Amino acid sequence: MRAWQVERRKRTRHLIELGGLIVKARIVELTSDDRVTIYGALLWIADKLQSDQGGHARKLWAAKGKQAFEADPETHGPTGQKT
Repeated sequence: MRAWQVERRKRTRHLIELGGLIVKARIVELTSDDRVTIYGALLWIADKLQSDQGGHARKLWAAKGKQAFEADPETHGPTGQKT
């Protein structure tokens, strides 16, 4: 397999994993799969991270994410590795 194919597969897997997080967080369900709303929310998150409150927001969100991963019987920590 060529190097560009390996990189493309890595990127595809990464994008699928990120999409899985959107579904796992129930964002798709809560927005009725409204892509405009989902994109707007993601832009809001990006703005928040770039603001003077970005460090605080990152810590809060990371703690909440870690707690959710640890509470999920299908995941094993923040890497999402199966148990």
